[in-house]
Amino acid sequence: MRNQAGRLAFLGSFDDSDLPQTELPEVAFAGRSNVGKSSALNTLLQRKKAARVSGRPGRTQRINLFQVGDACIFADLPGYGFAKVPEAVRAGWKPMIERYLGERSTLRLVVVLVDARRDPQELDLDLVMGLVEAKIPCLVVATKVDKLTKSQRKPTLTALADAYGVPHVIAFSSVTGEGKDEVWDIIEQVCR
Repeated sequence: MRNQAGRLAFLGSFDDSDLPQTELPEVAFAGRSNVGKSSALNTLLQRKKAARVSGRPGRTQRINLFQVGDACIFADLPGYGFAKVPEAVRAGWKPMIERYLGERSTLRLVVVLVDARRDPQELDLDLVMGLVEAKIPCLVVATKVDKLTKSQRKPTLTALADAYGVPHVIAFSSVTGEGKDEVWDIIEQVCR
């Protein structure tokens, strides 16, 4: 699959009510606003601008779908938590994301991105627990690990895994590419 990242097609931005039906397995990328979802997508897809990156929280406001060759679909979901958008827009994201996660039959994995520099967040825990309850496979990925010192890394990743109740958290950096192959390995396992 990762060898098909060069054959990328942007399918569009959608609300949950107008999503196209696809036959390919889907991998959704979720996390708080400004956690680095778009940067992580660009790193995985080996593109600088596949997903629009912004320093302004709340840039992604709809579900953006990318087709990776004939292998799978990546869904870039709006961030949750703090975002510089009108309250009415932010309020609409939660039900849209919940419907997408709960009703998308082709969904195979949710990559939950968390900021390695932050303490475990309640909203992230709620998402992980909701996915576990719904029996939707999820993978917790800690972004921005390049900003941690060597001595901070292991205890931080262990604390995050313990807080989210997962066996391990993948360390990921969009700057260095660390964790990219590990994330792809799991995507390829679940999308076969």
